Amino acid sequence: MIPWEKIDTARIPGTNDELRLMRRGKEFSIKLGSNELMNSRLSGSEEALATLAAKQIGKVASPRVLIGGLGMGFTLRAALAAFGSKARIVQAELVPAVVAWARGPMAEIFGDSLADPRVNIREGDVAEIIRSHRGAFDAILLDVDNGPEGLTRKANDALYDSAGLNATRTALRPGGVLAVWSSGPNPAFAKRLRGARFDVNEVNIRATGKGRGVRHVIWIATKI
Repeated sequence: MIPWEKIDTARIPGTNDELRLMRRGKEFSIKLGSNELMNSRLSGSEEALATLAAKQIGKVASPRVLIGGLGMGFTLRAALAAFGSKARIVQAELVPAVVAWARGPMAEIFGDSLADPRVNIREGDVAEIIRSHRGAFDAILLDVDNGPEGLTRKANDALYDSAGLNATRTALRPGGVLAVWSSGPNPAFAKRLRGARFDVNEVNIRATGKGRGVRHVIWIATKI
């Protein structure tokens, strides 16, 4: 068995916690404490976050998309394929080192996605982008935590409370969609989505994207 090697660490802004980038052969893992936040072998549900949202707004000719959380780029690459040649995608990432990892040790995984002319990389809090844009996006995709609770950063809770959902609704165009990734179900969050006047569809997706492995949850919430 090839042992895991620690490649780098990065502090999460606003906290004393550190992310760890680990490598074992060609496999990468990003960890926070004992929690594995993402693994390069498991991309199915992150890709589905983009493909399900794109399907929901399929009639939009030139979609404007905001993605919160770069991770290993699975959602970004799926979005580039799913939203089409006329899409414009803002990719927000809070931790600058994650962008550096994408251009450095994980460059082979990312390919040319970061250099795609449709992509604008923003190093900063996706919540601030949401609050500062009104009616700007056709789709907002959030994968900034392990779900609608602040595991990596307590301040992320503000994305998922009623005020945060109302801000997201304001940032969306008519008929726009909010897609949220989660490691598991959260009935209280689904209720808040409906309270913020979203039509909600909760989808269970295998982490591998195939018929096995743990199930993750994606909420596809359409602005009413």
